[in-house]
Amino acid sequence: MSPLRVAVLGVGPRGLSVLQKIADVAGELPPGLTLEVHLIDPGDGGQGAHPARQPAHLLTNTVASQVSMYAEGAGPSFTEWAAEAGYRAFDAAYHPTGDDSGEPVGEHAYLPRRLLGAYLSSVFDRTLGSLPDTVRVVQHRDRAVDVVPDGERHTVRLARGFTLTVDYLFLTTGHCERVPTPEDLAHGEFARAHADRNPHLAYFSTPYPVDLLQRIAPGSTVAVQGFGLTAHDVLSELTAGRGGTFHGAGAATEYRPSGREPRILLFSRQCLPFSARGVNQKGVTGGHRARFFTPEAVRALRAARPDGKLDFVAEVLPLLVREMAYAYRTTQLARPVPHEGFEPSPRERRIVAELLDPLGAREFDGQDDFREFFTAYLDDDLAHAELGNLTSPVKAATDVVRDTRAALREAVEFGGLTPASHRVFNATYVPVMNRIAFGPPRHRNHQLIALMRAGVVDLAGGPGSTLGTDAQRARFTVRTDYRGGTATRYADALVIARLDAFHPERDRSPLTSRLLERGLVRPYRNGDFAPGGLDIDEAGRPLTAAGPPLRGAWALGYLVEGPRFYTHALPRHGLASQFTRDAEAAVHDMVADTHRRRTPAATHPHDSAQETEHAGPERTSVSVP
Repeated sequence: MSPLRVAVLGVGPRGLSVLQKIADVAGELPPGLTLEVHLIDPGDGGQGAHPARQPAHLLTNTVASQVSMYAEGAGPSFTEWAAEAGYRAFDAAYHPTGDDSGEPVGEHAYLPRRLLGAYLSSVFDRTLGSLPDTVRVVQHRDRAVDVVPDGERHTVRLARGFTLTVDYLFLTTGHCERVPTPEDLAHGEFARAHADRNPHLAYFSTPYPVDLLQRIAPGSTVAVQGFGLTAHDVLSELTAGRGGTFHGAGAATEYRPSGREPRILLFSRQCLPFSARGVNQKGVTGGHRARFFTPEAVRALRAARPDGKLDFVAEVLPLLVREMAYAYRTTQLARPVPHEGFEPSPRERRIVAELLDPLGAREFDGQDDFREFFTAYLDDDLAHAELGNLTSPVKAATDVVRDTRAALREAVEFGGLTPASHRVFNATYVPVMNRIAFGPPRHRNHQLIALMRAGVVDLAGGPGSTLGTDAQRARFTVRTDYRGGTATRYADALVIARLDAFHPERDRSPLTSRLLERGLVRPYRNGDFAPGGLDIDEAGRPLTAAGPPLRGAWALGYLVEGPRFYTHALPRHGLASQFTRDAEAAVHDMVADTHRRRTPAATHPHDSAQETEHAGPERTSVSVP
């Protein structure tokens, strides 16, 4: 019996999760059937957007002990793997000594992302080693650029010309890169047109890979748009990445410049820093137990609506606010509070409202006035973060957002909100939730304050700042209107420090373009609103332009951020994970279909010869006994 062929397009964490589930359910395949799994990715297996070849100063933004590709506990968490591999802590650095020097990797450590890449590759290797002889794996160090339907099968074309025909297709390509926007084109053209008068002029539509930022000249001025996790990567690369060093800890953190740094100006639409994550006092698997904002409560709301669609602000947000206020009160009182009949007090409502919108209707006299507010806000947030997420009422309240993601998914996914409300949710509340609940480790914000004290970093503007260009000066401008007048700052280089939502029609990938052209996929729409992502059914199967699902295909992860919500988080150790459930459902769906095809289609006679020829020195066929 000829094997059935599977292609996994993209072998980052999502593609790896598919391979893990194939290993788990291989025993459920029809007797005598074998699978030939083709893993198509130019990078190292499992790593995806977390390559092991990146600077050590770029850190994960989640406590390492909470990250695991084995959510059910069948293998080591990120921290456990680091300990097994002999890594030890030396202040802020981690090295594989294999002895007792340094300190053990602690439960609260934020490890370098290069170590996360190495961990993911170790999981990949371990998964390969666990496959039975009914599953054969072939790795292609290449990118898929096209998929052509072939009856019930799919012909996949790779960038270097090789083609293979498969029975099943998993789209797990992960983070994508947008085509240039009109703003990108205008800023890039401005930099090129005026470079003869300003040799430091440069525009970066993305900071990744961070090696790109080496083009920014020491002593020049760079404006960085964004305050989130990507902006912290930029700050780290332009300071620690250039030889500067941080000394001390907490509020005593100091920065000693190397002299190779540029002058860095930060700005964004609101110019608010992301809140630091509180000291984790909940353990590896702990979390807030929701009383009001639960999946069941949201399902009940949807069931009561004829179309099943909710208004986030009017119906969902009150549940979240009530839950945050309850966490605030129980933490402030340091004792359980009966939840029956609980209602937030006016003071608690005001506190939660200020957490969601610290600016409110506040106005500022000028840049100095706003800078004073900004630094006071940072200091206050860090004081709460140091108390911990079970001691600080503020961090207990904001942690509710992280701990109730299942309820948020229930409200948002697959058109759970009205189109108008979905637009407001994405534009207003997703950024707010990211800012208050998914911010950087505490020491990153301590470092930001240290960089501001050292004169390396300053604010480019304040709330409502606008980006422009000055042709006469051959520089970028950031302008902010304050009560006392307009403040303008000038920069030689501009870095856009944010990750955009995935919109298939704006994706730079030739694979996405071809899939759209052939009608094999379509962008997701909630009525007249297009939040991004590929349209899928609830089994994860891509919906074609004609409407029916694409046979024998599944899409997972960031590609479907739109019909699904918050797809980019890795599984948490010891907890049920939507990440894992998505892979499990798709692979079980595939296995069910293999039973339908008890007499699989014959392998094309030329496939094996082509495959052997294509393997060459860059790709080896892997048979795991």
